[in-house]
Amino acid sequence: MAGKLYVVSTPIGNLQDMTLRALEVLKSVDVIAAEDTRHTRQLLSHFEIHVRLESFHIFNEHSKVEELLEQVRNGLNIALVSDAGTPSVADPGFLLVREAVKAGIEPAVIPGVSAVTFAVTASGLPVDRFAFRAFVPNKPGRRRRFFEELATAGCTVFFFESPFRIGKMLVELAELYGDQAQMAMIREATKLHEEILRGTPAELAALKREWRGEFVIGIHFPEDVAEPDRETPEN
Repeated sequence: MAGKLYVVSTPIGNLQDMTLRALEVLKSVDVIAAEDTRHTRQLLSHFEIHVRLESFHIFNEHSKVEELLEQVRNGLNIALVSDAGTPSVADPGFLLVREAVKAGIEPAVIPGVSAVTFAVTASGLPVDRFAFRAFVPNKPGRRRRFFEELATAGCTVFFFESPFRIGKMLVELAELYGDQAQMAMIREATKLHEEILRGTPAELAALKREWRGEFVIGIHFPEDVAEPDRETPEN
């Protein structure tokens, strides 16, 4: 008899956000496939869960997918977790879910916290429609195109940015849009130093802070905002 594949959300900071259902699943499975086994081991230790861990991350997911699915076919119950939040949302998971479905294995999704949905709710921006764009590219040309496309999305856009590039990002957005857009910066969601900053790109760029922590950025443009100058630098 085949086993079951679970896709399990885990806390993004505050461990009290772990759901009862997620705990029940993680305690009951035979194997937990984790983005970083060291990180997940700390989570399991906190909840006194003793289950075998296997690594499953962006550098090995293509080679590990068939191995995990074969274990499910052989009767093992496997749970997939990322370092924090919901697998597949800018984290490993999509490939395993896609291939499982192709193989006739229907994953059981155990919902929970996500940095994206936290930011959507906390931003105070219009979110009757919104888009998520994952991480801002690092190369200059791609970054510029990424930022230009924000104004043409037709809805509020959320994305991730490294704390090491937050200051640079704010300067870039301020130069492109000044006071023409509204932004929300969600920092360290659910953690001790959780903070939500709101304002225009120009206002937030003027803060001149030393930025630390994990960030989700939301930005919204009025319908009449003109597109920025499209003189795009080379990659």
